[in-house]
Order: sequence, then C-alpha cells, then structure tokens
Amino acid sequence: MEPILAVGLGEILWDVLPHARLLGGAPANFAYQVNALGGAGVPVSRVGDDELGREALSLLVRRGVNIDAVSLDPEHPTGTVDASVDENGVAVYVFPDDVAWDFLTLDSAALALAANADAVCFGTLAQRADVSRRAIHRFLDASEKALKVFDINLRQNFYSSEIIADSLQAAHVLKINDDELGVLTRLFSLPKGEQPAMRTLMERYDLDLVVLTRGGAGSLIVAADAVSDLPGEPVEVVDTIGAGDAFTAALVLGYLKGMPLDDINRYAAKVAGHVCGQPGAMPDMPDELKVV
Repeated sequence: MEPILAVGLGEILWDVLPHARLLGGAPANFAYQVNALGGAGVPVSRVGDDELGREALSLLVRRGVNIDAVSLDPEHPTGTVDASVDENGVAVYVFPDDVAWDFLTLDSAALALAANADAVCFGTLAQRADVSRRAIHRFLDASEKALKVFDINLRQNFYSSEIIADSLQAAHVLKINDDELGVLTRLFSLPKGEQPAMRTLMERYDLDLVVLTRGGAGSLIVAADAVSDLPGEPVEVVDTIGAGDAFTAALVLGYLKGMPLDDINRYAAKVAGHVCGQPGAMPDMPDELKVV
C-alpha cells in the first residue's frame, strides 16, 4: 500500500533562537513530521537562491524529505524568524517581510503533486502576500481528492477576516488553538464556549472536523456526530516549536487511516508531546509513534 501523501503548503524558514538556528515553518514541519511518522510528507514552498536556502534544502534532504516542489527565488532572501522561548518553553516569533515564500509560485512539479495529494495542510502566514496567497488557493483548487486542513497559525498581524473566511471555505478540517479560537470568536461573532463556537464554525463553513489544542490542558475534536475531549498528559517541555504541527501531522494520518476519534486525539497528543520534549521542530520519531 502506498503511504499517505500529505503536502505542507506555505513557508519554509529558519527559526533564529538566541542559542541556535533551526529549520522550520509550519508547512515544512508538517511535511517532515508526516514523513517521520510513516507517511509521505512533501513541502511546497520557496527559498532564496542564497546560503540559507541551500542549507535548508540540504538539511531537508538529509532528513529524508522530498524537495522537488520547493522552488528557488533569485531575488528574495530565504525566510527567517526571530524566535524566543519564555520560561515555560513557549515560543514567540517575529517575522520579517518580503522573503522568498512570500513569492511562492507553482511549477509543473507542484501542480502534479496537487493532483495526487491525499491531504494538504495550509495556514494564514504564507497568505500575507498576494502572490503566495493566489498560489496557495490555486494549489488547493487543483487538489481535488485531498483532505484540506486549515491549520490557522495566526502570527503577528499577518491575517484578516477575509483570509480566514476564504481559507475556511476551502477547508475540510480546521485546526486551531485556544488563543486563536478567542480571536475568531471576536472576528466572526461566534457564541461563547469552546463547543458552541466550534460547532458554529463547522456548520457555517461545512467542515468535517474542528480541532482545538489547549497546550497542557488537552485537546478537543468536534465532528458532526461525535466529540473527543481529552485532558493533557504530563510532558517535560524543552520547547513548543513544531508541537502544533506535529499534532496536525498525526491528526491527518490518524483520520485518513480511519482511526476512531478518541484514538486520533490520543495519538496526536502523544506525538505533539514527544516534540515538546525535544529541541526544535524536526526531532527523530520513535518507531512506536509511526503509522505503517
């Protein structure tokens, strides 16, 4: 049986921490983690034709990730983000403008990937520029058979109600954290309370699943006819970089494998917890977490 082909669509960037520089970007993290968990994760992105871009591609290849749909930009630099980690291990980010992934374009390799993808994961950050936003929605339109997962990832002021609404219209699954649910409650006049707000989004945008992560307080998955609400498990947090993307990767694999909702939730939380216990967004995955 062919592995599940899941695309991370959007930014590749370097997280520049006080003590290190780590490769990341939510779509790149998602693609890596799908791959590490036994699927076929592929990023669709753009890096600069510069030292950081070449280093990013080399590292992805060494980590076993297919880079055929990552294009080179001769005019704009590879993306970076200034990342800091607070006393609880929670990452805070500041993103420069006008970097390579803001100018994402789709070549024949990317469009062929769209036609064959089983899942596509995308967010808001890479839609901050018109060029990349158009490319992302063109890719989504071409991914006719794919499960489309909107992992919202609100960053700084790089989102709008229009971007969010258009993305929800294109998605089958919304994945959101508790802070982001508060933002959407204000922007879209949602009812108070987690489940009422999530069910309103599900009905308004015809979603199959709405998934809420609450950090150490656990995670909630709402489907049309079922709910999974699990408490958090104790985790020794090193940093939270990539943990949400790991949750999404495991969620997608579990859902497409037909797991029961509680099993999907438990599996995704376990994978995210493993990433929280390791430095950076792309740690090795133990065999017991892999889906085969």
